[in-house]
Amino acid sequence: MKILLVEDEFDVGSAIQRTLKQEQFIVDWVQNGDEAWYCLKQSQYTLAILDWMLPGLTGLELCKRLRSQQNAMPILLLTARDRWEDKVLGLDAGADDYLIKPFRMEELLARLRALQRRSPQFQTQQLQVGYLTLDYGDRTLTCQFPDTPCRSTRLSKKEFQLLEYFMKHPKQAMSRDQILNYLYELDAERISNVVAAQVRLLRKRLAEIDCGDLIETIPGGSYRIHPRYAI
Repeated sequence: MKILLVEDEFDVGSAIQRTLKQEQFIVDWVQNGDEAWYCLKQSQYTLAILDWMLPGLTGLELCKRLRSQQNAMPILLLTARDRWEDKVLGLDAGADDYLIKPFRMEELLARLRALQRRSPQFQTQQLQVGYLTLDYGDRTLTCQFPDTPCRSTRLSKKEFQLLEYFMKHPKQAMSRDQILNYLYELDAERISNVVAAQVRLLRKRLAEIDCGDLIETIPGGSYRIHPRYAI
């Protein structure tokens, strides 16, 4: 799961980022609202943690912009404002939850889990596309063509994230930059051929269950799920 963290207090932001990474989240951390809005337009996130008071656009303004564009991504708003009037203002702006500083990381993680339970996009434990089923519980892919034996393989964390991205866009060719933005944090070192290398590793894993052609290369350097798997 990829999270956008927008926090201008360095100590707070770095502590949250470290905690989330320990929990296996992919985290993009930026420190002002304008940069956050740019990230939201360039990349896809499954959840956002926004500080209220930010340079540039405030967390409240980001909430309003996202909701005005019908973006239903779960949002947790962080703030030192503890009056009930402020909580109402934050929730009415579009935040799904409200966490008052200072807080313990255990509470932050508990609120993220609660957001996931309440959000429809996190309800399913499996992602199914065509003849493919991706299981979030044990990171396995199952391929079941009609009248053929069921084949399954367990994926590494990166293989799972890459295949999940393709399966969420089964009819689309995804460019190298789109894949990079989804798989890696903004501050991660990006090796030029890392996408090709990840696709190669995924294909090698898929070949173990005779699905080595599942990821198709499109002229120009994009990739997509082969249509015969995703009807």
